[in-house]
Amino acid sequence: MKGIEGKVAVITGGATMIGEAVAADLVQRGAKVVIADINAETGRKVGRELGPAALFQATDITDDAQITACVAAAVERFGGVDFLVNCACSYVDNGGASSRAEWLASLDVNVVGAAMMIQACRPEMVRRGGGAVVNFSSISAAAAQTGRWLYPVGKAAIVQLTRNAALDLAADRIRVNAVAPGWTWSSAIAALSGNDKAKADRVAADYHILGRLGLPEEVAQVVTFLLSENASFVTGAEYACDGGYGALGPEAATPAIPRLTG
Repeated sequence: MKGIEGKVAVITGGATMIGEAVAADLVQRGAKVVIADINAETGRKVGRELGPAALFQATDITDDAQITACVAAAVERFGGVDFLVNCACSYVDNGGASSRAEWLASLDVNVVGAAMMIQACRPEMVRRGGGAVVNFSSISAAAAQTGRWLYPVGKAAIVQLTRNAALDLAADRIRVNAVAPGWTWSSAIAALSGNDKAKADRVAADYHILGRLGLPEEVAQVVTFLLSENASFVTGAEYACDGGYGALGPEAATPAIPRLTG
């Protein structure tokens, strides 16, 4: 993909399975990456595995001082910031029973943290002549899901943040888009399934046209595309990488007409 080699990307949630895949894909294409995450043990491991093109920076995106330090580290180590990938998120969600504290904590990570990262990276992108941002939305942003309130609401807000930021940052030659993954073999799905990918694929099959989970590498390739010059006329968009989840209606893959005629 054009326009990736030599660029510098900050990736929040870079120590997660999906964030790591994004970082690896960018490094493979010649970029340098800053792994920004609260998980120091895994983050350092990811940084070591990716080599000198990667830097781990412990970053809590609910702390403005740490956000500032993260951007400063990117500039000091690699000379600037061209790309931002907002992958970090909170999965805390007790649905209708969620407390005010849980709501605020969730939105602080899933929405406000992403906005503050954009705000912090914007001047550095301007100094480089422009840049690109990819926010992580989700299939949850557009579909009702029983027992879940915090996460879907936060992801829906990310879609609107993406649109508004795209409009306001266009004059700075900064494109802003979102990627919306379906069920993906990720840190969260691995934990929920007991690290049983085959089981997770079987459950996911009912909800995705392609009949399986996505892979972190598949999501990463869409992120890289949106950052690249191949997507130079794409901004304010939400790109589905969901195996057909969003296209699958309530009839799913089971023929409905025979239920009427049988």
